Amino acid sequence: MTFQNPILSGMYPDPSICRNGEDYFLVTSSFEYFPALPIFHSRDLVHWQQIGHGIDRPEQMILDIQRPSSDNGTYAPTIRFFEGWFYLICTVVRSEGVSGNFVVKTRDPFSGWSQPIWMPEVDGIDPSLFFEDGKVYLTASRYRPLEGIDWHCEVYLQQLDPMTLQPISEAQVLTDGAIKNATAAEAPHIYKRDEKYYLFISEGGTAHQHAVTVFRADVITGPYQVCPQNPILTHRHLGQNFPIVGVGHADWVETQNGECWMVCLGMRPYGGYHYNLGRETFLVPMIWEDGWPVVSAGHGRILPEYPKPNLPEYIHLAQHNSLQQSVKNRTGFGETLGLEWNFLRTPTQAWWSLLERPGSLSLNLLPAQLSEHCNVAFIARRQQHMNFHSSVTLEFEPSLETECAGMVLFYSDEFHFRFVKTAHTLELIQRKAGQESSLAKIECHASTVTLEISAVGQEYRFVFALEGVKHTLATVNGSMLSAATAGGFVGTYIGLYASSNGIPSSNTAHFTDFAYHRD
Repeated sequence: MTFQNPILSGMYPDPSICRNGEDYFLVTSSFEYFPALPIFHSRDLVHWQQIGHGIDRPEQMILDIQRPSSDNGTYAPTIRFFEGWFYLICTVVRSEGVSGNFVVKTRDPFSGWSQPIWMPEVDGIDPSLFFEDGKVYLTASRYRPLEGIDWHCEVYLQQLDPMTLQPISEAQVLTDGAIKNATAAEAPHIYKRDEKYYLFISEGGTAHQHAVTVFRADVITGPYQVCPQNPILTHRHLGQNFPIVGVGHADWVETQNGECWMVCLGMRPYGGYHYNLGRETFLVPMIWEDGWPVVSAGHGRILPEYPKPNLPEYIHLAQHNSLQQSVKNRTGFGETLGLEWNFLRTPTQAWWSLLERPGSLSLNLLPAQLSEHCNVAFIARRQQHMNFHSSVTLEFEPSLETECAGMVLFYSDEFHFRFVKTAHTLELIQRKAGQESSLAKIECHASTVTLEISAVGQEYRFVFALEGVKHTLATVNGSMLSAATAGGFVGTYIGLYASSNGIPSSNTAHFTDFAYHRD
């Protein structure tokens, strides 16, 4: 029996994993999206079910980012279990309301997480925790300028107070990378195995040059010896036409049966060097030889398919029900918003409702537009497949010329497509590098219309249906919806949107029968 990579498709970058008995938990970055830090559960490392978010309440954190989107917000979390507690440590980058490193914790990841414990004296990004003999250690990465090196970083170690989780020692630098003049030594994790301490990091930057390197020491403070096989995982030598690129940012876990498995991020380019799905989570086997880890032994690269871990297959009930549904897998809207849905930044006012019309998602029209760096009437889910079909029925009667509502294919505030109904038209608007253009427009006065977005590779089709008759408004190339073009660290989202474009409005748009499925 085999499994397919990636194990989490779509924008699930910077994975971290831990185990408690037979239960495995995984978390990924989410940047400007709220709820933040999606949490997954598995018992076989192959089938993962999202069970919540580390940050899911506005009182925990207001992500109020007044900068261009796609590279700000919650970065690179680490999840760990120790003596009955789960710890989730992370960094918030460039948020006006809060920034810096924090910890949330829980005894039960299925039941939510605590208020953040802020760590104002902890420097840098990509923090990780290591527990031993009643002591708590933090590793993190911090920028240290060095002439001739692009984005030079150093990984450091600091001891924390077990109760307050605040630093009680000076920071000690462990490495600035295994390779001379390495770029961006980041994502550090410390583990202990056979009385040795192992430090895993990533270096080369989280793009094509990404790599995983490893060190070991006899004591946690070092000195750390460089693995002679470094980098132990990279795809940078395989070229831009390889199906998986940019692999790195790894964490690993040992199963109850003694196997070791690594999770890491990677990208799958298609239609050229464009990876619209963003950085995804992959699972790779790892063994030990002569006291050093060997990743994907016999291959030296991530394969699209591996034999399954030696664990009993475990499919969550919700996943089982989903597999039994038809190909169209309609999700609709119930009494609560599904865990797959995100807001852009933390919503600070009640502009959406599932109760106004049961079975519908109602969005109040806010003056804010998607190009603005503020809270916007926009709710979205990840694009998770290269070929997909998505649709929604919109009921909307504009009362002002400036009002619009519809679907959005979104990468960032500077790169997206808006497929919207206005007072008299249906229109497809492209925003590329901050410049807007109308790609297609047709007269439309109906109050109810079904909107569809589908993709076959980089070809995205925008379709509308009136009284059951479908019409194609436009077909476009979507390759701009990728970090390779647009920058940043995220992936493409499919969203529902409403705006009065700068004019106060009391109007509401209603969305029903949302569907997303892989084609």
